[in-house]
Amino acid sequence: MTEVLLFHHAQGQTEGFHAFADDLRQAGHTVHTPDLFEGRTFGSIDEGIGYASDVGFGEIIERGERAANELPDDLVYAGFSLGVLPAQKLAQTRSGARGALFFYSCVPTSEFGTSWPAGVPVQIHGMDADPIFVDEGDLDAARAIVDSTENAELFLYPGNQHYFADSSLPSYDEAATKLLTQRVLAFLEERG
Repeated sequence: MTEVLLFHHAQGQTEGFHAFADDLRQAGHTVHTPDLFEGRTFGSIDEGIGYASDVGFGEIIERGERAANELPDDLVYAGFSLGVLPAQKLAQTRSGARGALFFYSCVPTSEFGTSWPAGVPVQIHGMDADPIFVDEGDLDAARAIVDSTENAELFLYPGNQHYFADSSLPSYDEAATKLLTQRVLAFLEERG
């Protein structure tokens, strides 16, 4: 099956984050879940972003890179929101990427000094009325990747929640998560 490096969102490694990783494992995939926050979790997105800002977003990305350096090159890089930063950088710049999965976030490829690499498939998932994903430029960045890349897909779900696939948070949307999970498992099956 496929080996995945999955990065958590700004609230840290919540129960819902672990549950999602376990769903992928139950489907037969190997999923690595490094803790970018060194054991810390936060009660809100703002608190988690505050912590990441204090530590430095560059340091958060470097923590992700250090985790990747302990693993083989042929990984699918995945991230939830803040976790998309290290996942996207690794997918764009580390040779051997088998694919990328971005949940609720995407940044312009220029952030990492290169265009999207040829031959690296990507899925990007977000809600169509999520103010963070839509209004802060993530949707535009996602569309730019899809428009410039042969193997790129953007999936928009109805709703306005950001962390909609985290079953431990009030923002959880069961129907959207079920469809997201089906699409992710199909993507991983193709990479296996």
